[in-house]
Amino acid sequence: MSSWTSGYVSEVAYTAGFYRELTPAMLELAALGKSTLTTQATQPLAVCELGCGRGVSTNVLAAANPHSQFYATDFNPAHIVEARALANAAGSKNVHFFDSSFAEFLDEPSLPQFDIISLHGILSWISEENRRTIVAFIAKHLKTGGLAYVSYNSLPGWASAAPLRRLMMEFGSLHAEGAFTKLGKSLDMLGKLKEANARYFQASPGVAERLEKFKTQNKNYLIHEFMNEDWHPFYHKDVAREFSEAKLNFLCSAHLLDHVDALNMTEAQRNFLNEIEDAGLRETTRDYIVNQQFRRDIFIKGGVPLGLFTARERWQETRFALSINRADAPTKVTGGLGEAAMQTEVYGPFLDALASGPKTLKTMQAIPAIAELGWARSIQALLVLVGSGHVQPCLDDKNDGKRRESTRRFNRAVMENARHSTDIQALASPITGGGIGVDRFEQLFLLARLNKHADAPAFVWQILSTLGQRLLRDGVPIETPEQNLEELRTRHATFLEKRLPVFEQLGLT
Repeated sequence: MSSWTSGYVSEVAYTAGFYRELTPAMLELAALGKSTLTTQATQPLAVCELGCGRGVSTNVLAAANPHSQFYATDFNPAHIVEARALANAAGSKNVHFFDSSFAEFLDEPSLPQFDIISLHGILSWISEENRRTIVAFIAKHLKTGGLAYVSYNSLPGWASAAPLRRLMMEFGSLHAEGAFTKLGKSLDMLGKLKEANARYFQASPGVAERLEKFKTQNKNYLIHEFMNEDWHPFYHKDVAREFSEAKLNFLCSAHLLDHVDALNMTEAQRNFLNEIEDAGLRETTRDYIVNQQFRRDIFIKGGVPLGLFTARERWQETRFALSINRADAPTKVTGGLGEAAMQTEVYGPFLDALASGPKTLKTMQAIPAIAELGWARSIQALLVLVGSGHVQPCLDDKNDGKRRESTRRFNRAVMENARHSTDIQALASPITGGGIGVDRFEQLFLLARLNKHADAPAFVWQILSTLGQRLLRDGVPIETPEQNLEELRTRHATFLEKRLPVFEQLGLT
């Protein structure tokens, strides 16, 4: 093991995902949901991501928020080479990448004081020493009133599956081959253990299903999730205790559906929880009620409550945008209690209003069907719609034009990358200040449109055929060029009808 890796997998690149919870406007909305004062996302911010991986989230956010400065570090130099290459291709001048360890980054002289410090998928996969360094970094570099976003594997949700991960590591350690071979042999041994009717699988509901799911999941993700030397699920109260050393208090979950208790707990469970006076214990007990496996915590350094009228004004000033086709909007939402129906009379008016373009809550309140809902039901409806990903909070419309300049450059760089790669599946929105999920074929259709190709499906097929690639239908490769082109024409028609109008409203075109 190379000493600089500290037991973390470095030979395999991490996935190139965009993590929506890191978006400044999303974090601001979560804090607003708790009526807490924070710096608004439309203001110039200094934002830091610790353990940025391949830098996709930071690059997206830098492009969508050119008025702010973004700093990020990842100890893996290959990740940082890739992150810088994307930033350079996009011409982003407000993003700064480092290949420093957390200890080195702690004393980096060029760093400002930050409004937001984020670490997604880091805490559970590093050593206690590195956790202490992160707390010291936040204590030193986070502004008073600033937010820290921390996600991690949590207990008790991981309790039954933790032994599965331990055996994966042990079986993998028997082999000197690369990470992919270790993973394959570990999964093979676990499969044999299950077939031998090990009582662990019988006594731990859901573990067998999890093992079966591994077969279809991204191998890079599985290696980074399960094959590192350090792997620690935490109780919330223990994490809160550690971060209190940096003068942080737990504010709320970044997952907005967690804010809606009716989706996650019965009335009896809510009443029981309200009997617990200690905030940390109450939040930890809640994890037992919902069997939480992964937490997305927001901490604040010196939280100050917003006054009632100020909080209401900020809600009314907040702009929202629809990020799905209105006709395809789901009628159910999934919380801790399972699926719940989304009442047409509550959610329909918001979806209808946003179908014609982004709007502030104040504008939507002028619609009689929304006005009749009242304040509390309107706020809960928006929390559910944003939490489920159907709606996005937006920056104000004052600087949409300036943001379009930087997102246009960035999105072209990503779309050009889609000629040969499926890795990056998000584009930057100047409207939301965040990323929007856009798959490879949609990116190539947009690229054809940008380059004024008259026949977008033919343009995409030329790219695929040059690379020797074919499309899949129901998991089976499509054989002939004619059939591939026909499939692309079908997908393009759907794109024009359902996706392009949404992308236009979000400023992606």
